[in-house]
Amino acid sequence: MGLLFRPESLIEAQVLDANARPLEHRQVERSKERGSFFSLFPLNIRSASQALNGEQLARLAVLLTFCDPFPEECLRIATLSNREWKRLLRWLDLSSLTLYFLDRLLELGLCDLLPSEILKRLNVNLLDNTERTHKMISESIAIQREFQNHNLCYALLKGLSLWPCSVQRPELRVQFDLDFLVDERSAPAARRILERRGYRLYSMSARTWEFKLNERPGISLKDIYKDFRSYAVELHVESNVSSVPSPLERLEWRELQGMRMPVLSPVDLFMGQGLHVFKHICGESSRTSHMLEFRRHVLTRRDDHEFWNRLRRAASESQRAPIGLGVVTLLIARMMGAFAPQALTSWTADNLPRPVRLWVEMYGHRVALGSYPGDKLYLLLQSELEFVGPPWKRSVRRALLPFCLPPPAIRAIPNESLRGRIHRYSMHFQLILVRLRFHIVEGLRFVLESRRWRRMKELAQ
Repeated sequence: MGLLFRPESLIEAQVLDANARPLEHRQVERSKERGSFFSLFPLNIRSASQALNGEQLARLAVLLTFCDPFPEECLRIATLSNREWKRLLRWLDLSSLTLYFLDRLLELGLCDLLPSEILKRLNVNLLDNTERTHKMISESIAIQREFQNHNLCYALLKGLSLWPCSVQRPELRVQFDLDFLVDERSAPAARRILERRGYRLYSMSARTWEFKLNERPGISLKDIYKDFRSYAVELHVESNVSSVPSPLERLEWRELQGMRMPVLSPVDLFMGQGLHVFKHICGESSRTSHMLEFRRHVLTRRDDHEFWNRLRRAASESQRAPIGLGVVTLLIARMMGAFAPQALTSWTADNLPRPVRLWVEMYGHRVALGSYPGDKLYLLLQSELEFVGPPWKRSVRRALLPFCLPPPAIRAIPNESLRGRIHRYSMHFQLILVRLRFHIVEGLRFVLESRRWRRMKELAQ
């Protein structure tokens, strides 16, 4: 196997040298028909924190299966034990990569790499999620028909709007809710429509209203692909008093599943997707599938020079957009090889501040290969970006030492039974214990790692 990793000494601070190559790799030139791009497949990831363990190696092998051409390092998955497969499947489910992984192996004709029981399980997941996706699409269409009948100003977010640029087939994506961007003046009417359909207002902030229908608490990972006719809808309220033009003024109408739906313009869609991935990178945990979808979107647009020019002009209006897109692009490239055209990287990844690039080199693998509940190392990145763009919702101190309990895992429902109430309290208590352990363990790790981070930055000067 080619996936051999070794720790490095403090000389790793050279990752900040613009002329240094932080990852050992081999270059494979793509065919001329696909453009002058190169695939860089990591043979060694020189992590400044530690060598990757066996579990991370297995996750990396899965991630590299999406590279083209197929790197031989991915054959590692054929050697996994039953115990290792159990752990890997949990990560695939949490990362929403399970069905993408199955589809990729089917495309390559490599399903024989999987044990028969694993292949059977993944096929069942695909069948279940196909039914679930079709039902969610039907629900989305029914909601949108009412929105359009009432002349509401709205746009479809994520979900179907990511097809086909980011998602090859909608049933491969694990979608947990339906998202709509709604003009502030249309939000009250949208709420009434959802409530007439049986949705209950679950939570409400200044800009996000969450509704749920037939809520089923405590669903296990193996059931996330099944259709229980339980749906969640999020209305993202767009203020109409801002001096910046609203994305709702630049909508594009597309024929999706037999219905004309308003979606964001191509530039707004791409930038929103990239900044959504960046937001999760700057959080405790993220879904690796989001990075894979962003990578596919970039590859879909790679030869569209006019698109990249329009994106650059739009991103120039935001301080954080070029850095956010740069962090996402660089992190994916470090894990899976160079994929983005220079028309994107020249003003994003190539212009990142040195400490930000160092953070990606040191901790990017933990983000891409990590899982719930994550860690607090994103706070090191947040501290480097505190002067870029609007302030973060939570300061570093508040994130390290939260002074409030986590919100309930589930909320009370009308006419709740005693059994249901006990179950709800039990789930909330378990959540409190999990979060308490997370804050203690990851807080201590953050303190230790922050000292090393400062030393590495000093050596990189």
